[in-house]
Amino acid sequence: MSRCTAHASSNTPDVNSVVIVGGGTSGWMCAAAIARIAPPDTRITLIESDDIGVIGVGEATIPTLMEFNDFLGLKEQDVLRECQGTFKLGIDFVDWLEKGQRYFHPFGFYGRDTPEFSFHQLWLRLKFMADTGNVASDTAGDISDYNLCTVAARAGRFAPPQGGADTILSTMRYAYHLDSARYGQMLRRYAQQRNVERIEGLVSTVETDQNSGLLCGVTLDSGQTISGDLFIDCSGFRSLLIGDAMNSEFIDWAHYLPCDRAIAIQTAMNGEPVPYTRATADDAGWRWRIPLQTRMGNGHVYCSEFMDQNEALERLLAGTEGEPLTDPLPLKFRTGHRKTFWNKNCVAIGLAGGFIEPLESTSIHLAQMGIQRLVNLWPGRGCNQSEIAQYNQLMTADYERLRDFIVLHYNATNRTDTPFWQYVKEMRIPDSLAAKLDIFKSSGRIIASPEDLFTPHSWLAVMLGQGVSPQRYDRLVERVPREALIKNMQMLRTAVIKTAASLPTHQDYINRYCAS
Repeated sequence: MSRCTAHASSNTPDVNSVVIVGGGTSGWMCAAAIARIAPPDTRITLIESDDIGVIGVGEATIPTLMEFNDFLGLKEQDVLRECQGTFKLGIDFVDWLEKGQRYFHPFGFYGRDTPEFSFHQLWLRLKFMADTGNVASDTAGDISDYNLCTVAARAGRFAPPQGGADTILSTMRYAYHLDSARYGQMLRRYAQQRNVERIEGLVSTVETDQNSGLLCGVTLDSGQTISGDLFIDCSGFRSLLIGDAMNSEFIDWAHYLPCDRAIAIQTAMNGEPVPYTRATADDAGWRWRIPLQTRMGNGHVYCSEFMDQNEALERLLAGTEGEPLTDPLPLKFRTGHRKTFWNKNCVAIGLAGGFIEPLESTSIHLAQMGIQRLVNLWPGRGCNQSEIAQYNQLMTADYERLRDFIVLHYNATNRTDTPFWQYVKEMRIPDSLAAKLDIFKSSGRIIASPEDLFTPHSWLAVMLGQGVSPQRYDRLVERVPREALIKNMQMLRTAVIKTAASLPTHQDYINRYCAS
C-alpha cells in the first residue's frame, strides 16, 4: 500500500507517521500532545527552520492553558519558573468606552449564582433601586466590588483559589503571562524526550497524489523528502500546507476586525509586575502591556487604513516604560480562518488555520482547541470524512464565538474621536452578537452556550464596561426581601475587600512559589 492509498474503511491511510510543518509554540504544543497520546510505534517528525522567525509575542494566556499543561503532566511551578511567568487575574481596559474611562475584565466570578437567577441580577435590582432614589446612591456600588479577581488585581495581590464552594477565595480564577519562546522550548524538550524527531530545514515543495489529492510528503531545500500519513500545518500565516497545497478558502473578517498590523517590543521591568494585562485603546487600535518576572512585553495593534507604521511605532514607544531590550518587531496579519481546518490528511493548527487579534489572548487557546479536538478524533485508522466534517464544524463555531466577543469590545463604545472609532462604532456586526446584545439590553440576561470559552461573567464584565446597560432586571430576584438584599450585598462587598487584603502581594507569591 502506498503512502497515498486510502485504507478500506476511511479516506486516508492508517496514521503511522505524522509530519508537523513548523515549530514555535503551536508546533511544539502539537508535537508534545501527539507524543503523549499516539501509539509508541508512531513516527512523529517536526520540521522547522532557524531562519524563520517565530511570532513570539503571544505572552498572555487564559485559564484553559492549565488544562493543557495538566494533560502533559507539566507542573505549574516548573512552567512559570522556566518561562519567567507571572500570574494574570484579567485585563485592565483603558480608554475603550471613552477616554479617561477604564474597567476590568476578570477571570473569576461575580458573587455567587443560584439555580434560580444569576448574581448580577441581584446587583442590577439594587442598582435600579439606587438610581431611582429608593436606597442611598452608593448602596449597589460597582459590579467589580463583588469580584475578588478585580479587587485583588487592583491591590497587586494574588493567591490561587482555595477552600470550599462557599468561600470567597474559591471564586478566584487565573492564567499566566509567559515568555512564549521559552514555553515553546520547554515543549520541544518534552516532545524530543518522547522520540519526536526535529529536522532543520525549509520546505520547498509539497507532494500531492494526483488521484486522491492526499499529501504524500514535503521536500526541503536540502533535497530531503519526508513522507507521512498525517500532515499538520503549523507554518503560521504562511499556511504552506492548508493554504498553498490544499487551497482551503480563507474566510476574511476584516470588516468586523479591521486591525491588521502590530508592532512588539520588550523593555526592562520597572518595579514589580502586576497580576494583569493592560490594554489601552489608541487612535486606530490598542496597546498592550504584559509583565513578566524580568521584563515587560509591549505592543501596538492597529489598522493600517487609519495609521501608518511610523506613527504606530511612535505611539508605542511613547507609552512604554523601561529601556528597550529588543528592536521593534513589525507584524502583518489577517483576521479570519480557513473554511476547512482539516482537509483530507492535512490539519491546520494555530495561525495556519486562522487568527483572531490578540485582544483577549485567545491565540494559544485556539491552537490548544485545534490540538484537543484532533486528539479526541485521532485518525489512527485513517481520516474519516464524517469526523473531518465534525472537526471543521466545531472549530468554525469556536472561531465565530470568539469573534463575537472581540467585536463587542470595539463596537460597544462611545468613542467617535477618530475615523477608526467612528467606523467600528457604526459597522454592521454579526447577527449572533446583535441577538446577544438585544437580550442583555432588554432584561440583563446572558444566554450561554456550553461550548463558550468566555463565561457569562466575562460577557457581563465587558458589556457593562463598554457601556451596554440593561433596561430591566429579572423580576425573579424580587423574591429576595429588600432589607435582606441590602444587608447581604453589603456583607459580600466587605468580605471581598477583606479577603483581597489578606492575600500576599503578587511579587511575594512569585518569590515563594516560582521565581526564575
